[in-house]
Amino acid sequence: MQKISTCLWFDGQAEEAAKFYTSIFPNSEITHTILYPEAGHEIHGQKPGSVMTVEFFLSGRQYLGLNGGSIFKFNEATSQMVNCETQKDIDFYWEKLGAGGDPQAQQCGWLKDKFGLSWQIVPTMMAELFSKYDKAGRERAMAAMMKMKKLDIAALEKAAKGK
Repeated sequence: MQKISTCLWFDGQAEEAAKFYTSIFPNSEITHTILYPEAGHEIHGQKPGSVMTVEFFLSGRQYLGLNGGSIFKFNEATSQMVNCETQKDIDFYWEKLGAGGDPQAQQCGWLKDKFGLSWQIVPTMMAELFSKYDKAGRERAMAAMMKMKKLDIAALEKAAKGK
C-alpha cells in the first residue's frame, strides 16, 4: 500500500468510474470493493449493500473511489496529469478520457471526463520546450499552446522554432 494515495469522491459512480479508468490505463486493476453496511445509515444516508468504496490502481498508482453522495463535486483545482511520450499517446488518452465529458472544459491540454474529473494530457517534452528555447521561442510556444485544446507536439515545437 502506498503511503499517500488519492481519494476521489463520487455521487454513486465510483465503481463505474473505476471500471472506466482501469480499462484505459495499462497496469491497472480494481483490487477491492466495500459495500455500505446498515450501521451509520442515519449519517451517510447511502443504501445498505450499495458500493461505498472501490480501491483501484491506474498505471500502478493507488486510488480510492468513494461514493459519498452529492455534497462535493470535482473542480479544476485538482487534476490528474497524464504524461505522454508521443502524439499517438496524447491522441489516445484525449479521446478515451474525453469521451462523454464536457467539451467546454477543454483548453491547453486539460479536459473534464464524464464524471467531472479534470485531466491534463501533456507531452513529456513540455518542460524542455519551455526551457530549451530562448525567450522569443518560449513566447511563441506559449502563444501556440493557448490556442489549443488537445496539445499538438509538432505544432508546439514548430512554434518554438519560429517556423
